[in-house]
Amino acid sequence: MPLFPAFLKLSGRRCLVIGAGRVAEEKITSLLQAEAEIRVVAPSATERIRAWSRAGKIRWDARKFRSSDLKNIFLAVAATPSPALHACIFREARRRRVLCNVVDDPVHCDFYYGSVVRRGALQIAISTGGHSPALAQRLRQQFEREFSNEYERWIEELGAARRKLFTKTISVARRRALLHRLASQNSFEEFLRRQKRKRK
Repeated sequence: MPLFPAFLKLSGRRCLVIGAGRVAEEKITSLLQAEAEIRVVAPSATERIRAWSRAGKIRWDARKFRSSDLKNIFLAVAATPSPALHACIFREARRRRVLCNVVDDPVHCDFYYGSVVRRGALQIAISTGGHSPALAQRLRQQFEREFSNEYERWIEELGAARRKLFTKTISVARRRALLHRLASQNSFEEFLRRQKRKRK
């Protein structure tokens, strides 16, 4: 089935995670980074998840999953040891039109977690459609070497330059040409040289 690539804005959206083990921790971390409104349902939880709950970063309900937990939820992640429970969660999520990801079970997924390289606002997400997470991981490691941490600062600089350009009265074609020049490899190399001079 062809996948639609997208970067979702989850800020303020209600997201549900069923399960509170180590795997769930990873999923919760990415939802926290997206500023989602997170509810976790699981009888027990790791110390890290308990700490998030105590700090008010998430809401943890220390009990078993109920189908009503999916009410008014935008996105759900199932990360428990039970395949039978996962199938039940996925069916109920489908019935309620809730996007659902069942960890390590591509058949029961409306979306996949990509392997992501993050450099500030720059995100490169890699997916193999569930065929080979190992390949996605290898490519992520390759891109992490190729896209250094300097990209984070450069992206911020590009954003500031773009905002400034949009305040000027110039033609669309001229603005587009300038934006592409700013984002060129030559521009990045000049940025690196400036950074090196600053460190001296």
